[in-house]
Amino acid sequence: MDSLLTELHTLRDWLRWGTSRFNEAQLCFGHGTENAYDEAAWLILHALHLPPDRLEPFMDTRLAHGERLAVLDLLQQRMTRRIPAAYLTKEAWLGDFRFYVDERVIVPRSYFAELLAEGFAPWIEDPEAVEDVLDLCTGSGCLAILMAHAFPNAEVDAVDISADALAVARRNVDDYGLGEQVRLVASDVFDGLDDRRYDLIISNPPYVTTASMAELPPEYRHEPALALGAGEDGLDVVRRILANAGNHLKPGGLLAVEVGHNRDLVEAAFPDLPLMWIDTPSSENKLFLIHAEDLPPPPARKRRKT
Repeated sequence: MDSLLTELHTLRDWLRWGTSRFNEAQLCFGHGTENAYDEAAWLILHALHLPPDRLEPFMDTRLAHGERLAVLDLLQQRMTRRIPAAYLTKEAWLGDFRFYVDERVIVPRSYFAELLAEGFAPWIEDPEAVEDVLDLCTGSGCLAILMAHAFPNAEVDAVDISADALAVARRNVDDYGLGEQVRLVASDVFDGLDDRRYDLIISNPPYVTTASMAELPPEYRHEPALALGAGEDGLDVVRRILANAGNHLKPGGLLAVEVGHNRDLVEAAFPDLPLMWIDTPSSENKLFLIHAEDLPPPPARKRRKT
């Protein structure tokens, strides 16, 4: 490694080396970048405390010895330990929004970010008229924070079963100064929400099938299994959401759920539901939408003993 520190001088040199080694190691991407070049650039810029979107002005700058050590350490960790870059940098981005992340939560990646950037148009006509929204399975709180920005007059509930995830979400909510608008709730799906009802419920729940969980690349095994796996067909949580959402939507309310590549499984499991599949600028058939009136009748609530 000493030879690397003397042979690689510029940021361009280190970017070329990192990209080559990442490809050689056959790393898996998908936690913020899609290829070796972008991943190496992200890590190098982070190690050098440079803006993540300003690579070109610095390409031919020579790195000081300490900077080379920092870059090498980060690139080596990515290769040898197969840790997603977001966990190494302790940050993830959805559009222009930065979020703190660590291994207590999955790395934020949701197509909902693209819809919320547009105020969930055309399904929400007036974002400022929205009063109550819910982010179910909030994880790091990223979508709840995006909802707070998309619907400035709404109260936002952010629900997760994991106390660890909610601790990370609290940090992100506080970082954005949204403590009065975003309420964090410890709950197993809807169980802790009592009679709360919403204009819009979104969820990016666990939806990985048992077979897919067994084949996950090393990078994904650093993420909490609780936030990924959802039974044999990946729909254990989705079933609970669809069965009970009717109890928590206002008349005219909307439920939207992200299910990744599982459209065929969802349609086979719910052939009678009029699900609308939504495309985003970077996805097709990954999200479905359903109106409150089209949901199955919710199960009767059990009366509490007095």
